Amino acid sequence: QVQLVESGGGLVQAGGSLRLSCAASGSIFSINAMGWYRQAPGKQRELVAVISSGESTNYADSVKGRFTISRDNAKNMVYLQMNSLKPEDTAVYYCNAQVRPRSVSYSIFGYWGQGTQVTVSS
Repeated sequence: QVQLVESGGGLVQAGGSLRLSCAASGSIFSINAMGWYRQAPGKQRELVAVISSGESTNYADSVKGRFTISRDNAKNMVYLQMNSLKPEDTAVYYCNAQVRPRSVSYSIFGYWGQGTQVTVSS
């Protein structure tokens, strides 16, 4: 069993910053890509940023230059530093990890966290 737990969400004024963290735990052999997604009310979940096991990164155009994704492979953690936040960044942010479990290390499974709310006031 693999669990992802996010933390760091909250309420911030426009122009402010927040740092999200996500910890993966459980029976993990290795983790490939890790990423952050978000879902605003009435909208579909969208990719925010993703980082490979080799630390290559990709970002949604809407967050380029403002958000930075990073990871700590030794701790099985991924982070999202969010600067210059805008009201349109308001959403529930979800962590995703592509995991090889110890029990089935030849297969990769996608896991999601429970989400953390980020609210940016104008």
